[in-house]
Amino acid sequence: MKRLLSLLMALAMTASLAACGGSGDTDDTETGAGAETQEPAGSESVVPPVEDLTDVDTSTIPGLEDGVFTVGMECAYAPYNWTQSDDSNGAVPIKDSTEYANGYDVMMAKKICEANGWELEIVRTDWDSLVPGVQSGVYDAVIAGQSMTADRMEQVDFAGPYYYASIVCVTKADSPYASAAGISDLSGGSCTAQIATIWYDSMLPQIEGAQIQPAAETAPAMLMALETGTVDFICTDMPTAMGAVAAYPDMTILDFSDSDDNFVADEGDINIGVSVMKGNTELKDAIDSVLSTMTADDFNAMMDEAIAIQPLSEG
Repeated sequence: MKRLLSLLMALAMTASLAACGGSGDTDDTETGAGAETQEPAGSESVVPPVEDLTDVDTSTIPGLEDGVFTVGMECAYAPYNWTQSDDSNGAVPIKDSTEYANGYDVMMAKKICEANGWELEIVRTDWDSLVPGVQSGVYDAVIAGQSMTADRMEQVDFAGPYYYASIVCVTKADSPYASAAGISDLSGGSCTAQIATIWYDSMLPQIEGAQIQPAAETAPAMLMALETGTVDFICTDMPTAMGAVAAYPDMTILDFSDSDDNFVADEGDINIGVSVMKGNTELKDAIDSVLSTMTADDFNAMMDEAIAIQPLSEG
C-alpha cells in the first residue's frame, strides 16, 4: 500500500493533464508497435552522437524561420513524455508553465534540435488537440508516441519511425496468467487497455474468451486497474510495460513475440513517427536526416534511459 500511495503521488503530477488516447476516436490511436512487424534490432546498443547538420540552411523551412522548433506533446505519458517540477535529467521548460517536460520524446526532440541548430520549445496539450495543432501550425511537429496509421497519414505527414516496440500484456507475477505462452492462454481473463488505442480496439478482441472491461481513460488508470486487482491483465506496448514493472515489482511482462500465438497488427498501426503539417516536406526531411542515422538499438538505448529516470520508477 505504501508503494501504491507513493506511485499515486507521482502520477498526480500528470493526472490533471489529458492522458494519451483520451478520445474515443480510433483514428487518434496511440501505441507502440506490433510484435509481428517489429524492426530488427541494430548492432549498436548505445545512442551515438547525431549527425551535425548545423551548416545546412533550415531558415526557409515553414515554421522554422525563427530557428525555434515547437513540439506538441501531452507531457503525461511516461516513459514517452511526462511533466516534472524541475530541470533535472535534462528536462525542458514547458511553454507558459513553471513545469518541465522530459521523457523519450523530449530526448528525441533535443537530438533533432541539436543536429539542426534549432532551439526547442515544448507545448503541452491534450491528445485530441495534437493533430489539429500541427495542421493549424500551433506547433511545428508532434512527438508524442503517435502511431503512423493510414488514417492519420491522410491528415499529416510523418518522419520516422523514431521507435519500434512490441505489443505485450502485463499481469501480476503471482497471477495464473503469468505463465501464459501465447494470447490463447489468456482466454477467460478480465482485461483492459487504454481508451482509443489499438491495444483496446484491436488487440484485446483477438484474445478469444477474454472478459474485456471498460477502457481506462489514461495509462496510469490502466496500471491502477491491474495493481488493484480490477483486471487480470492489461495490453500495452513494451515501453509502457517496462515502465510499469519498474514502478510495480509485483507485475510481469507477457511478451509473445517469439510465439505464433501472438497479436497481429499492421505495420502502419504500430511504428511511431513524428508528425508534421501535410506538405511540409522540408521539415520532414530535416527530421528524417537525423532519425536515419540511428538504429533500432539506438532507439532502445534511449528508451531504457527514459525508463530509468521516469517519475514512475521512483514509486
